[in-house]
Amino acid sequence: MTLEELYSSISGDYDYAKKVLRMDKMIDRFILKFAKDPSMQKLSAAYESGDATGIFEGAHSVKGVTANIGLTTLSSLTARISDEFRPGSSRKLSDEELDKIVKEAQALYDTTVKMIARYEAEKA
Repeated sequence: MTLEELYSSISGDYDYAKKVLRMDKMIDRFILKFAKDPSMQKLSAAYESGDATGIFEGAHSVKGVTANIGLTTLSSLTARISDEFRPGSSRKLSDEELDKIVKEAQALYDTTVKMIARYEAEKA
């Protein structure tokens, strides 16, 4: 599997990642690091426990990392979560809407990590 194929399989934007990181070697390095980053687990744990600060911090972290490496769909979902819990802002989404977004983000994250593992195994 190539990087372009990987990005296609995970709703990513390879061209954007190439624009930001410039070289496939750098994209490869950061996409593999992303799979090991604990931010999504922190977001999920904070969401389960109702920790608003933890939800914001986890979502904001995932949003930033995914935006920089061209995982645009996951970045967009976590941006919505982050915005919902930004300190000083009032909530706009219903609990049901938020739950749907969190579940969608988690499912996409799980698929992304699985596909990154497949990419890594195939290139070895």
